Formats: sequence, structure tokens, C-alpha cells
Amino acid sequence: MNALNVAEYIQTLGLQAKQASAPMAAASSATKNVALKALARLLRENAQALQADNGRDIERATAAGLSAPMVDRLKLTPKVLETVAQGCEQLAAMPDIIGEIIGMKQQPSGIRVGQMRVPIGVFGMVFESRPNVTIEAASLSIKSGNACILRGGSEAIESNKALARLVQQALAEAGLPVEAVQLVQTTDREAVGQLIAMPQYVDVIIPRGGKSLIERISREAKVPVIKHLDGNCHVYVDDPCDIAMAVAIADNAKTQKYSPCNASEGLLVARGAAAQFLPLIGAIYAAKGVEMRCDAQAQAILQAVRGANLKEATEQDWSEEYLAPIISVKVVEGVDEAIAHINRYSSHHTDAIVTRDHVHAQRFLREVDSASVMVNASTRFADGFEFGLGAEIGISTDKFHARGPVGIEGLTSLKWVVLGQGEVRG
Repeated sequence: MNALNVAEYIQTLGLQAKQASAPMAAASSATKNVALKALARLLRENAQALQADNGRDIERATAAGLSAPMVDRLKLTPKVLETVAQGCEQLAAMPDIIGEIIGMKQQPSGIRVGQMRVPIGVFGMVFESRPNVTIEAASLSIKSGNACILRGGSEAIESNKALARLVQQALAEAGLPVEAVQLVQTTDREAVGQLIAMPQYVDVIIPRGGKSLIERISREAKVPVIKHLDGNCHVYVDDPCDIAMAVAIADNAKTQKYSPCNASEGLLVARGAAAQFLPLIGAIYAAKGVEMRCDAQAQAILQAVRGANLKEATEQDWSEEYLAPIISVKVVEGVDEAIAHINRYSSHHTDAIVTRDHVHAQRFLREVDSASVMVNASTRFADGFEFGLGAEIGISTDKFHARGPVGIEGLTSLKWVVLGQGEVRG
């Protein structure tokens, strides 16, 4: 497909999505839920065929020399398929927020003013590797009454095409327009450039992938982007705190899984808790092979830990997203210095405090400028499913309506509604 054809093709998808967005916005809860339940059923019925298509992607990726973790992300195992099928059913069981009116208040003039929740319209999503994102995005799009255009990674093209066919079959079963969910069928990179530059058709772009992809889209898009670039998350261990709880949280936040954006990359410890806390967490990190990049005070305490892999932290370490068994460790004076450090160096994704002091907890919640702020809980909970959103389409560190894990609500907008009985303005 040459550049001219790619441009024409993406324009066609845009026009079809725009046309499909009106009937999607008007669709009843029951109709949307029929589509979601049909999709869950189709995923289960076609599990074997899907794995055959997925096998071709895995074969190609392995031959191309993709790393083992990347190949692993591509796999549509029976467990992955069952999880996304259950996700569709969970969304169907959730209340429909479209058309909900909130904050209705009577004004002195006699009119009543409130806000109604409505779909955004059309969103474009550009994502890499994991083919299950096709179903997550499609199901959230259906539930929220939007149309969407999905552009998955070239490494998962066969899997994504097979999944998109099932989505369109489910839409047809429910009597909804099949163009409400469209997959970009070409792997040409020019398709992304076209998709992110069509404000006449696309209302918002959601990139989900590596930093270079998100930076490119943020730089070139002509429509709003819901994004996060980094996940430099912190756990701050306060004085006073429950030391055993702090150890469990700091361990889980870092080591439960190293690659997610909500894994902790920085550990801050109040001076009053450092002597007791650091040797305990240091021993756990040492046993799990986690490298600790420390300031001078932390290093002095941790040197006594047998087998500890310690390095002197550089200025760059405080801002780093490692996505690996590495963590920066700093001793701070107390909650003031912790908040100041986080607001300076974090990526405003997710930050947690472990404390027994209610005032410190409240200050941390109010003053830390991040999309998710936690008290006495692991940063690994910053996830749409864990937050009860049913599913998530991504995580946003922007400051407009969608912030943190983006579920159905993040794919909607509020419009003002006014109810009158013939009032005119004097």
C-alpha cells in the first residue's frame, strides 16, 4: 500500500467511525450488553482458531529475533482469552453511565442546570505487542457508546485481525454498526501518522506502548492525546509507621513484577525509621537480586546487609524508570522532604506513603501531584481492574478529565443540560 492509498484508507476508516458514532451514542444499555456478551461467547467458541492465528504471529516474531519477554506478551493463551472474555461479561454487568445527569440544581431564574455524561465520539488507539488490548479497547468502546479505530503492533497483526473479526460479528449480532470498532489492517507506519492527524473524524488518541511511540504521537498529533510517558513511582516510608507493613509494601511495590508502569522505582525513608527499616528491606532486595542505588545515608546503613548490591545514586537515578530489578533509595528528613522530592522527580503516575500519622497521610494525599496517591498500600494497585473500573484502556498522567487508570468514565465527556418551563432571560 503506497502513501496515497494509506492516506485514503485511513480517511475512509475515519469517516466510517464518525458515521458509526451516532448510533453507538444512541444505543440502549441492553443493546450494548448484548454485544459484549456475544463477544465473550465468540472468544470462547473460537479459542482454538484464535490460537492458530496467534501462532503465526509468534512464529514470525521468534524468527525475527524478538526478545523472549516480547514474544511472551504476544501469546493468546487459553488463560488470556478467558480473562478478556470475563472482562467483557464484567463490563456488561456494570451500570451504564451514559445519559446519567449529575448535579442538577435549581437557579434563581427558574431553570434547572446539570451535567449529562455522553460518549467522547471517536477515539483512535495505537498500541504495541499485546493482542488482548484489541478486546479491552473494543469492549470499553462498546460499553461507553463510542466508535474506535485500533492500530495494533505489526508483530500481532494476524491475532488482531482475528479478534477484530469477532468484535464486528458481536456488533452485528446486537444490531450495532460493525464500523463502530475498526482495526487498521495495514502495518505501514504511515497509517499512524494519518490516524493522529484527523481532527474532523477522531476526537482523542490513546497511545499504549513504549516511550518512543508515545513521544512521537504526543509530538505529531493534531487531536488531544491521553497519555503517560513514564512510571517513576515511589514508596515513602514515614516516621512513625508500622515497620512490618512498610517492608511488605516496599517489597510488593518493587518485586511483584518489574516491568509494569506502576512498579515502584524509588524508595524514600524518613530518617527516624531508616535504621530499623532499611536492613529489613535491604535483606529482601538482596535475596531477590535487586540492585539498590543509594544516597550516602542509605548506603551507610545498607552496607551491613549481606549480599546487598549497592551503588552510589546519581542525580539521574532519582528520575529513572528502570522497569528492572533496580531501585533508588534515599533517606529524607520527613514528610516535607519526601513530598518535595516526589513532586520534583516523579512522573506523576503513582506514589504511596506508609504511615501511622493521619496528618502526614492527609498532607501526602493533598500535596503529592500524581494521578494516583496511596496511603498504606502498594503502588501495584494503580490499575483499572483493581480500581473497579472493569477494565482500563491505559493510564493517564495528564491533568484533564482522564487522569490515572482510564476506564468507561475516561472515555466520556460531560455536557451541560438546562431544563426550563418557558423561562427567558431578562
